[in-house]
Amino acid sequence: MTGFSSQWLSLRESADHRARNVALRQEVVQHFEDKQAELGKSEHAPLKITDLGCGTGSNLRALAEFLPAYQHWTLIDYDPALLSAARMALIKWADHVTAPKVDTETNAELRCLKNGKQITVNFTQVDLAKNIESVLDNSVDLLTAAAFFDLVSPEWITRFCQSLKAPLFTVLTYDGVEKWTPAHFADQSVLNAFHAHQATDKGFGLSAGPGAIDMIKTQLSTRNFNVRLAQSHWLLHAPEDQALMQALATGSAEAVAQTHRIATADLTAWLSARMLAQSCEIGHWDLFAIPR
Repeated sequence: MTGFSSQWLSLRESADHRARNVALRQEVVQHFEDKQAELGKSEHAPLKITDLGCGTGSNLRALAEFLPAYQHWTLIDYDPALLSAARMALIKWADHVTAPKVDTETNAELRCLKNGKQITVNFTQVDLAKNIESVLDNSVDLLTAAAFFDLVSPEWITRFCQSLKAPLFTVLTYDGVEKWTPAHFADQSVLNAFHAHQATDKGFGLSAGPGAIDMIKTQLSTRNFNVRLAQSHWLLHAPEDQALMQALATGSAEAVAQTHRIATADLTAWLSARMLAQSCEIGHWDLFAIPR
């Protein structure tokens, strides 16, 4: 899966981090605190985490501060340019980096210190559409992903759920809700066309789109996982989120135009209005699933 620029991912990172559900994140934190106490695990044994579709590493930057002091992350993406961008972003983010910082060494291990956390990061290029079973066959303490599962197909979700063995914490899965202020006459027709575009193939087969979160919940529940869901909606307001709202509207209009479902004049009027929008709500869900 490709097509997401590092610029877009950087623009949305602040909104993503704000939207994450704090209560559900605390359940994740508590789970690993309890697990360490139960197993008598050494505090120096790193928590092993795999991040699917890592992009520029935003998920690590949002979650690492809440996890144990020693962490080992494997960041997986199909796009080598995003893996390189993730490496550089983490070097800038860290308080100190002890591994080589050579820009071209995209896959070289990175060892970071951030707010007292010792974080080792590996960067791995994998075609998850073909190789998800082999990825899930690796032993990890936590599998995570952000803004990912609505882009994959129902068939891929079934393969994923059948192979999953570790706890899963996935955040910001799109649920199809969009509310712009002030309202516009074309809002619903544009949204319907956007959903039609989202259902196209993003590299994993026809995408599950807004139905993805329910598919995962249902399948993991039947496979003896305890599953918890919590809302993580984007709540965007001008002027602080103006650039993100404008980029979101522009990207949506470009996708909708490809469907030829909306008259050009109506879509142009909608985009003009959205460039001046006062606020926007985009629906997402976070999910934490633990094998019983």
